[in-house]
Amino acid sequence: FFIRDMRAVVHMDERREEQIVQLLNSVQNKNEKEQEASSWWSDEESRLPRRQGSILYCTTGIVLQWLQSDKYLSSVSHIILDEIHERNLQSDVLITIIKDLLSIRLDLKVILMSATLNAEKFSEYFDNCPMIHIPGFTYPVKEYLLEDVIEMLRYIPENTDRRPHWKKRFMQGRISRPEKEEKEEIYQERWPDYLRYSESTIDALEMMDDDKIDLNLVAALIKYIALEEEEGAILVFLPGWDNISTLHDLLMSQIMFKSDRFIIIPLHSLMPTVNQTQVFKRTPPGVRKIVIATNIAETSITIDDVVYVIDGGKIKETHFDTQNNISTMAAEWVSIANAKQRKGRAGRVQPGQCYHLYNGLRASLLEDYQLPEILRTPLEELCLQIKILKLGGIAHFLSKVMDPPSSDMVLLAIKHLMQLNALDRQEELTPLGVHLARLPVEPHIGKMILFGALFCCLDPVLTIAASLSFKDPFVIPLGKEKVADARRKELSKNSKSDHLTVVNAFQGWEETRRRGFRYEKDFCWEYFLSSNTLQMLANMKGQFAEHLLAAGFVNSRNPKDPKSNINSDNEKLLKAVICAGLYPKVAKIRANFSKKRKMVKVSTKTDGSVNIHPKSVNVEETEFHYNWLVYHLKMRTSSIYLYDCTEVSPYCLLFFGGDISIQKDKDQDTIAVDEWIVFQSPARIAHLVKDLKKELDDLLQEKIENPQPVDWNSNESRDTAVLTAIIDLITTQEKESARNFAPRFQNEQYS
Repeated sequence: FFIRDMRAVVHMDERREEQIVQLLNSVQNKNEKEQEASSWWSDEESRLPRRQGSILYCTTGIVLQWLQSDKYLSSVSHIILDEIHERNLQSDVLITIIKDLLSIRLDLKVILMSATLNAEKFSEYFDNCPMIHIPGFTYPVKEYLLEDVIEMLRYIPENTDRRPHWKKRFMQGRISRPEKEEKEEIYQERWPDYLRYSESTIDALEMMDDDKIDLNLVAALIKYIALEEEEGAILVFLPGWDNISTLHDLLMSQIMFKSDRFIIIPLHSLMPTVNQTQVFKRTPPGVRKIVIATNIAETSITIDDVVYVIDGGKIKETHFDTQNNISTMAAEWVSIANAKQRKGRAGRVQPGQCYHLYNGLRASLLEDYQLPEILRTPLEELCLQIKILKLGGIAHFLSKVMDPPSSDMVLLAIKHLMQLNALDRQEELTPLGVHLARLPVEPHIGKMILFGALFCCLDPVLTIAASLSFKDPFVIPLGKEKVADARRKELSKNSKSDHLTVVNAFQGWEETRRRGFRYEKDFCWEYFLSSNTLQMLANMKGQFAEHLLAAGFVNSRNPKDPKSNINSDNEKLLKAVICAGLYPKVAKIRANFSKKRKMVKVSTKTDGSVNIHPKSVNVEETEFHYNWLVYHLKMRTSSIYLYDCTEVSPYCLLFFGGDISIQKDKDQDTIAVDEWIVFQSPARIAHLVKDLKKELDDLLQEKIENPQPVDWNSNESRDTAVLTAIIDLITTQEKESARNFAPRFQNEQYS
C-alpha cells in the first residue's frame, strides 16, 4: 500500500527485536520490489533505508536514539506504531513525542496498531483522530467461570473447614467506602445468577480462598479435559514459577500423566530454551500437549494447536512503592484485556474452550487494562532520556503523557539522579548525566560501566552490566533445582558474589565455545546455562563498548581489548567497581546465634531485617570476610528479598560510596560514609583515605568532562598514580585493613 507511493519513506516501529525478525522473514516471501524497499535497524545490525520508497523496521529504543540527532524525523513520511497496547515506558514517551511532533510536521502520517487496543482512549489522546476496526477471524470460544467448572467437575476443595461466607470475605479487602458500596451493589445484582447452581457448588465457593489459585482444581480440570474432551493442546496460565512447578509435580504424581500419551511443557523465562522450541511442535495423533505458562503465552508467542485454555486469573506484576522506595512483586488479578487475550489463544485453528478460574463477581470487577509501566516502575532512566532528547522540564513533559505518573514518583527519580550527580540543581544534565543518558541501561549500571572503563577491568564489568540489564544466564529445569543451585555455587568459586558468579559462567562459556559447539553445549548442560541468553549478553557487551568508544573512554570496540582489561583479573577491584555502581544499595551482615538456622542475618538502612533470595549463592553462606553487601534488586514478595548481592570490604565503601567524614573518638578516629556506615581507624589511615578519596573524585570529574583512556604505562601520570594507590589499598592492604577498620554500627540510624 505505502510502497506504491514512491515518495513515502515509511517507518515501522515494533517493541521487540524478535518481532522485527518475524516481519522481515515474512517480507522475504513477498515480491522483489517489496524486498528492495525493506530495511531494518537493530542494536546488532542494520540495513538503512533508501532516500525514497523504503520501509524501516526497528524498535522503539532505536527511534528514541534517532531523535537525538534528528528531532523532527525529517526523512520519515509515515510512522506505524505496532503493539501499542503494551504501554511500556519507551512507547509512552515516543507516543507523547509524536503527538507534539504532529503540530510541527503537518505532513507526517501516524498509524497506531494493536490487536487489543483501547482505541477510544488513544483516539481521544490524539485529538479525536479517526479509528478503523478491522475484524479478524477466530473460531468461537466457549467461556466458563469458576462456578461452572466446580459444577461440571463436582469439585470439593481439600480444605473442607467452613470458612466465613465468601461474600463477607470478598467485602473485607482494603477498599474505600464508595468501592464497598459499588461492590455491594454488584453483589446484589449478581447473586440471583448463583441460584441455578447446586448447593454443593455454593458450598465449594464458600470454602475456597478467592485470592488463591487452587492448583488441585487445575489438575482436576486438566484430567477432565484429557478424558472427556476432543483432541487438542491445553494451555494453562499461572502467575509464576512456584505455581508452575507445583502443578507440574501434581500432574506427574498421577500415573495417567506419566504415560507417553501426554507431553507436559512448563514455559517460563527461567526455563531452558528447549522448552520454548518444543512448545511449537505439533504432537502425533493420540498425544495431548499440556503447556503450563506465565503471561509470556498471551502475546509473545503463538501456539497454533491450543484448543483448551485454563486461565488462572492472576498475573505477576511489579509495582514501585515511592514511600518506602522499594519494588514489590505480587500476583494481581488479570485485566479484562488479559482475559480476552487468553481466551483468544484457544480459537485459532478450531472452536475452543476457555475456563476462567475466578467467580462471576470477580469477573465483573476486573479492570479494563493493566496499569501502564510508567505508573508502576522507577523513572530515573526515563528522566535521563527526557533530558538528552531536550524535551524540556521533566515534570512538565511527564504531565503530557497519556497516563501521567504521580508527582511523588517524578520527584523521587529527580532526587536520585541528583544524588548520583547526573542532574544539577536546575535539573540539567551534568557531564556524567550526559554519558549515563547515552548508555542504554539504568543510571547505576551506567556508572558501573564507566568505572569499569576507568579502572581497566572492562570485560567482566560489561558482563555484569549486561546481566543486570537483561537477565542472568541460569535456567532451572524442573526437578533439578537443588543440582542447579549446587552448580551455580560451584561457579561462584567462593567469591561470595552473585555478580562474579555470572562473570565466571560467561568466561567458562567463552572458553568452551572456542573449543567447539559440542564443548559449549556440554558446559551449558552441566551448569544449567542458556546459550541464547549468553549470546544476548555478548551482543549487549559489544553495544556498551561501542558507546564507550564513541564517548572516548576506550580505544577499541572490543570488550576484550587488552588495554581495557589490565586489571580484569583483580577480583577485589571488581567488587569495588560493583560497589561504585550499586551504592547506596548496601546491606549489613549480622551474626546469627540461632541454633536452628545457621544463615546470617541481613538488614538495610530503610527496611530493617531482609532476606537473601534462595537463588543467591550467598543464601546459605555463614562465613563472610566483611560485614557488608551491595545488591542490585531488592523486592518485596512474601518477604523483602535481596535477589543478588556481593560482599564488599570497608575500602570499597570508603572509596566508592558516598561522602566521607572523620571524627575524633577517644584514642581513635571514626570515618563514616554518608554518616551511617561508620568504621574505627587509626588517624593516619583515616586521613590518607579521605585525601585519596578527594583525589579520586577530582580525577573522575576530569575524566567525565574530558573522556580518554588511562595511560597505565606513564610513570609521571597523576591519573595512574592515584588509581594505582587506590587499587593497592583495596587489594594488597585489605587483610590488614580489615583489622584496623573494625566496623562500628550506629544502631539509632540502622534498625
